[in-house]
Amino acid sequence: MGNDLSKDRRARAAWLHRGQERPDFAVEPGEGQESVWDYPRPPAVVADDRRVRVLFRREAIGDTTEAVRVLETASPPTVYIPRRDIRSEFLVPGRGASHCEWKGPATYWSLRVGGELLENVGWSYEDPYPEFQAIHGYLSFYPARVECYIDEIRVAAQAGGFYGGWVTPEIVGPFKGEPGTGGW
Repeated sequence: MGNDLSKDRRARAAWLHRGQERPDFAVEPGEGQESVWDYPRPPAVVADDRRVRVLFRREAIGDTTEAVRVLETASPPTVYIPRRDIRSEFLVPGRGASHCEWKGPATYWSLRVGGELLENVGWSYEDPYPEFQAIHGYLSFYPARVECYIDEIRVAAQAGGFYGGWVTPEIVGPFKGEPGTGGW
């Protein structure tokens, strides 16, 4: 853990943008919109009481009004659903691993619905760093791999494949993951 923490500290220090000042290239938010450039780093965890649903082939996988959003500079919010509001009979352990310098090691989840296996559709932090205990017991899903909704709005996926941000009309960027954003 000590070596991971040293790497994490170096990675944290390397971030140029931290939400304290919106860069010139950022889109100015309109009424009712949020700029991802106003989100903090380290990220904030914020309760969200809107209806959040995750579907696969019309099968409800998750449905809650007790989600949390993780807000991090340059990324669309990542929405996490309490495990109690996810149909666990569809979840199977996924493959691979990753590590977030803010949240800790991620665990991946796949779905088995009927005879179909859809790999690595979501992730969780089973043992998050102390600052992110608020997302322990929650899962997030990739909007590029399953249908995700906030209220009745279908969520678009954050660009880049790896990132799991939930893009809705209320969020303006540009977003990390788009071409040319590697240095953000």
